[in-house]
Amino acid sequence: MERPAITSYRDLKVWQEAMALAEACYGETREFPREEMFGLTAQIRRAATSVAANIAEGHGRETGGSFVQFLRVAQGSLKELETHIILSDRVGLLAAARAEPLLGRCEEIGKMLRALIRALQKQEGSR
Repeated sequence: MERPAITSYRDLKVWQEAMALAEACYGETREFPREEMFGLTAQIRRAATSVAANIAEGHGRETGGSFVQFLRVAQGSLKELETHIILSDRVGLLAAARAEPLLGRCEEIGKMLRALIRALQKQEGSR
């Protein structure tokens, strides 16, 4: 069975998962105290949004090499997000039971990003 063609970044499963993670992060941070609005709330939301945004921006570039670079930036944002989630748990803003599913999703997206980077590099190498 053939896979459907990727015609837009919206067709990428990794982008779809990154968007779902960003939505979940927005939902979780709604419960954070107001004094965190410009602290961890903003940091988590910004990092989560950055993952999906960099995937989309990279897909719009003309070359696979540029796309790979943006995917690496998305990986960095994902690690930043993980760190903010872990800190939120440590300082009592996010219960471990709520942090763990987010961290699991981060891990899965990280694997997807690594696989996509490898595939693009292989494709570029065969040209």
